[in-house]
Amino acid sequence: MKKLFSIMYKNPLFICLILLTTFYNAKSNPPPQADRSVIFKRAQSLDNGISISWLEQTWNKNVLTVNPIKNSDFALIKTLGFKSVRLPVAFAYFENAHIPIEKVFAHIDEVLKQCHNYGLKLIIDYHYGKLNDNNYLTETPKIIASWLIIAKKYIRESPDDVFFELYNEPQRMNEQIWKDAAYNIVTAIRKIDPTRTLIVGASNYNSIYELSRMVRLADENIIYTFHFYEPFLFTHQGADWVGDQVATTGIPFPYNPKTYPPLNPQIIGTWGETNYYQYKTDGNEQSVRDKLQIVKSWSVKYNVPILCGEYGVYTKYSDENSRCRYIKAVRKYLKTMHIPGMLWDYNTNFSIFDGPPSISNLSDCMKDAIDYKSSK
Repeated sequence: MKKLFSIMYKNPLFICLILLTTFYNAKSNPPPQADRSVIFKRAQSLDNGISISWLEQTWNKNVLTVNPIKNSDFALIKTLGFKSVRLPVAFAYFENAHIPIEKVFAHIDEVLKQCHNYGLKLIIDYHYGKLNDNNYLTETPKIIASWLIIAKKYIRESPDDVFFELYNEPQRMNEQIWKDAAYNIVTAIRKIDPTRTLIVGASNYNSIYELSRMVRLADENIIYTFHFYEPFLFTHQGADWVGDQVATTGIPFPYNPKTYPPLNPQIIGTWGETNYYQYKTDGNEQSVRDKLQIVKSWSVKYNVPILCGEYGVYTKYSDENSRCRYIKAVRKYLKTMHIPGMLWDYNTNFSIFDGPPSISNLSDCMKDAIDYKSSK
């Protein structure tokens, strides 16, 4: 496996050869298939899920030396009623840092083992790629190289239990370039694993709007994913990695004119200013439903399964009752529309817990929001 990585990343002639032989324009018309029930059933088996984000934490110097997830965490995930785990992995980061892929696989294997033990489905997610409109001819082969190794590693795992998510949140880019890149990654994986269910999202960070404009790929075994953080002004309030656009904090859900905070001057002139004044329209359950209906209508149009791969609320500046109301609303409409959903995330700054993960650190309103019912 190391040898394949070395060839793909260090030999420009080999990269060019791959580009010349495999980079085709994406096809959109799949061959007729009488029964799509298997792929829809697999999609529904992921509901409801949660992300464990430890292996995507590129800022954490101990990311591969200290494992924060214990067996008891999987038991808790099962107890709370979750049926699947999404595991984002920073494959490109580890490769660039010259970390042996076997070391990364050792951690994935442990997660997989615990998922098997507790009857949880697993999504292996390629996180933090650098693909964009300018470098796709060189970046796509690198992504393919990684997936060839991953696909060979997990070829014996049941496609009912283990899923591959091609690429987390492709940035804002030409939709045809992203679609062609996704098609080529899918095509490469299919040469090794023809039966694995793959998960593909749209550009602009798995946007619901980009997905609604996307034309499906010519592959019957794909679940299409989107991330749902609408209204973003609420779910990401105060998130420093986003910038001044979300500097206004103390935003309630739903919108309440009596408790709505004054505009933070930092957001003036950004899209956050528009969103601030729009929030009295967007900050309610009906708006959540209407936005989810956008992707639901798209899935019906193409008769393909969809997955809400991430939803949740940044905890630092949002009040707990608002978080509970929001998560309950999103879950309600996902369920009504038969869209499987996955919370972001288990134990970091979007966690549903008030402290380290445990039932004792789960508030009553959050228990209600995630529909947890004690067996006692």
